[in-house]
Amino acid sequence: MIPRVHDRGQRTIGLLYYLYGPGTHEEHIDPHLVAAWDSLAPDPGRDPNATYADLQQLLDMPVEALAKGRRPKKHVWHLSVRAAPEDPILSDEQWGDIARRMVAATGIAPDGDDAACRWAAVRHADDHIHIIATLVREDRRRPRLNNDAARSQAEARLIEAEYGLKQLNTGDGTAAKRPTSAERHKAEREGRERPAREELRETVRQAVAGATSEEEFFDRLADAGVLIHKRVAPSGDLLGYKVALPDDRNEDQEPVFYAGSTLSPDLSLPRIRKRFSNGTPSPSADTSSDQATPLEPSGPATARRRAATAVWQAVLVIDGGQDAAVAAQIAAAGEILDALAQTSAAHTRTQLRDAAFAFERATRSHVRAERGRDRALREAARDLVYSGPALGRGEDGATTAMLIDMAFFLVTAAAHWHAKKNHAQQAAAARQAAEHLRAAYQAAAGIPLGVLYQRGRHLSQPLRHKQAACLRAAVPQLAEQILAEPGWYALAATLADAESAGHDPAVLLAEAAARRELGTADSISDVLVWRLRRMADLPADATTMPIDSIPTSASTPGRATKPAAGRGEGPGKAR
Repeated sequence: MIPRVHDRGQRTIGLLYYLYGPGTHEEHIDPHLVAAWDSLAPDPGRDPNATYADLQQLLDMPVEALAKGRRPKKHVWHLSVRAAPEDPILSDEQWGDIARRMVAATGIAPDGDDAACRWAAVRHADDHIHIIATLVREDRRRPRLNNDAARSQAEARLIEAEYGLKQLNTGDGTAAKRPTSAERHKAEREGRERPAREELRETVRQAVAGATSEEEFFDRLADAGVLIHKRVAPSGDLLGYKVALPDDRNEDQEPVFYAGSTLSPDLSLPRIRKRFSNGTPSPSADTSSDQATPLEPSGPATARRRAATAVWQAVLVIDGGQDAAVAAQIAAAGEILDALAQTSAAHTRTQLRDAAFAFERATRSHVRAERGRDRALREAARDLVYSGPALGRGEDGATTAMLIDMAFFLVTAAAHWHAKKNHAQQAAAARQAAEHLRAAYQAAAGIPLGVLYQRGRHLSQPLRHKQAACLRAAVPQLAEQILAEPGWYALAATLADAESAGHDPAVLLAEAAARRELGTADSISDVLVWRLRRMADLPADATTMPIDSIPTSASTPGRATKPAAGRGEGPGKAR
């Protein structure tokens, strides 16, 4: 059940016209009262002798009783309460009870208070009601509405439990503002994939991903094709900005602008400026070759490999860092996903966009991020953007799979951290992003893992036995599980490639296995394949390696069947 406190208004009659009217798309059906401050309140929806003005005059009576100078400028309070799509259709009596509980919980009409505000609850659809109230009590005082939104959310959780409805997570005030019903209807009418507010939020997030200055941020916004209006002080200082889609117009054919702060709390200009601070060195969570090194942007494959290293470093910080550093890593992880989504090939782009869109909610909480500690991730995001679009094949495609695999670990670690902090909405958003990343990984990893699988099947039997012995020595508790996985052949080929490149596969495997627990991974072999190929600087796309670089068996039959990428929790993914 989703309660939403709307902006306060000035005209009671105007809101009544909307609530009892046909709606933007004739979606309002049988508007009528389900409850009110007085059981005898007129209902213009069911009583042919009642008018909107009758109900408005009664609601406004305590306001009109005040001297004009004492009347509140915005005296109309509006709360909508919507059931979840999975919930059963509630009766008018049930909605009436919910309305009475909401006005009591928010302070509009506390239980037993005969001098409370006047209010009415209108139902014009199966799944929700609207509550209108006037903000002057019968005793001419103002109601106490501190934290009315939070109180309505808390009451909704109690109602869900008592009515057996879907249990939703209570917000913490850090979520982006959802599109209004008018914005959603306008998007449907104009054939937009998303409301303009959400399109602009995605565009602004992609423009700020990895940006290092205001000039770069605004240049990228302009390149994205949005209209920009800057708010400048008389001194010449930039105070804020607004953006609009060129084809999103109001009734007067003027662009509809949205301030950055109304798109999302972290997209206001002051909050964006904090991202540009890079005076604090990146955290040194790992002194091995996994450390990210700031480099100039290069090709997509190299950028993805560097980003995978930075992402892995961030996972280690989230696992054991201080809260401020963890919050910074999670916020910057959103920039990695935004950059990856806008630069990846078509067959993974939709799932990656959805992952970035979902994870956006997980990037904000009441834990203050220590900006500067996220420098490695932000540099990696910038590198992804400026390296340009990646092909969906070859080394570009394989390193995309490598980075998605690492990003899944990062998003999963973020979900676990938020869950420990009781950030329910953020944890749920991270888990949703992980589902999209899993789907993107399956699309990206099938071909490169299939090539490695075939190479592993063609290894000579003595060499496979050697790699199995190496595996048993490095991870004895997991070795038999790995050997039973279809991905074992890809791992065996990777160990052989590492040995051919001059590495000690036993040492490398032990190091890779020790980086983070593997017991909860459904495809441990996939995890180790990407870790080893990154650590040993092996090509992610094994087709670039000569076929005679590893010993093969002449008696091995022809082409082996390629395993499906992804099972259960997803290839190489830890729960």
